[in-house]
Amino acid sequence: MNTPIATPTVSRWVIFILAIGAGLSVASIYYAQPLLPLMGTNLHLSIEGMGLVPTLTQAGYALGILFLLPLGDRYDRRLLILVKSAALSLFLLMCSLTAGLHSLLLASLLIGMAATMAQDIVPAAAILAPQGQQGKTVGTVMTGLLLGILLSRTVSGVVGDAFGWRVMYQLAAASIAFIGVVMWAVLPRFAIPSTLSYPALMRSMAHLWIRYPALRRAALAQGFLSISFSAFWSTLAVMLFERYHLGSAVAGGFGIAGAAGALAAPLAGGLADKLGAGKVTQLGAALVTASFALMFLMPALGTHGQLILIALSAVGFDLGLQSSLVAHQNLVYSLEPQARGRLNALLFTVIFVGMALGSAIGSKVYALTGWSGVVALATVCGGIALLIRVFDRAGITSTQAQNG
Repeated sequence: MNTPIATPTVSRWVIFILAIGAGLSVASIYYAQPLLPLMGTNLHLSIEGMGLVPTLTQAGYALGILFLLPLGDRYDRRLLILVKSAALSLFLLMCSLTAGLHSLLLASLLIGMAATMAQDIVPAAAILAPQGQQGKTVGTVMTGLLLGILLSRTVSGVVGDAFGWRVMYQLAAASIAFIGVVMWAVLPRFAIPSTLSYPALMRSMAHLWIRYPALRRAALAQGFLSISFSAFWSTLAVMLFERYHLGSAVAGGFGIAGAAGALAAPLAGGLADKLGAGKVTQLGAALVTASFALMFLMPALGTHGQLILIALSAVGFDLGLQSSLVAHQNLVYSLEPQARGRLNALLFTVIFVGMALGSAIGSKVYALTGWSGVVALATVCGGIALLIRVFDRAGITSTQAQNG
């Protein structure tokens, strides 16, 4: 039996390591996006084939969240983090050695499943946080996670341009192996919060989904925003290469613009305290929709103007998406605090199903109608999310009433 954690022994250094671990692990599912043209050329893939790579990675992440994340309520999180880091490092290395589409897709699926290590790290940080500093601690780790999501594209684009896509995956494998060993060394053992069997844990998640309409609405709204997000990022590198003859480094550079927007997202927590989480979800969805709609102006601009507009839109929709996510998490976590891990798993399962759909549909739409079709898809999905939130005032009111 594990012993409870002694929070006074937890240092800022440990939290910093957790933030790096969360960022590096979640980055693994995004490295491919700027590298798709390089992969396509090297492995002779069609546009649809290239689109399947991020699709399978996102689908693997969704499956991992749904079926692996509940294990955090049943086993020591330190052990889970070590096992997943070893598996993720192995799968990244396997991806770098693939010689065809089918092995690449299998590796992508497995990478997505093992990368859910990031979602084990975040609740671990909440458990380790000193009393009264949970929000600050989790915010620090979430900042690392958000930077991992957005800067991964920049890093992979530059490395891919300079050394090739296979080297990027080999470096990623080495980084995960290293941070996994470091986290194993610095983390204490975690108390096991539940004795439920694995089937019982899964049944309890089904009950939570049925019991809370507010959870379903939050998941669906954020899922539609994720379709928009993923459709954009999964086709951007291909579009920049075909239309502007720009390489993966430039495509990855747009991740810096996205990071600028996402870094402001933690402010959404304070805004939610003032305006209410429901209002922030509406504002976030509106910003996502407006940012994508701005790209309809691209035909009226010159080449440089078009690229600047894409960067500005990336700042806007990343800010809107991450702000909406923070607010949706606040809404969902307030439903049943003792089940936050499973509520989080349900929310993020739908989010990454949306990510996978965005990659698949976005690639198909781009192949059929070009970039304007992708912009239209992203705008419509953002608008649907906004409608879900705007017409959910009754649900928000009832949720707030439940929680006093």
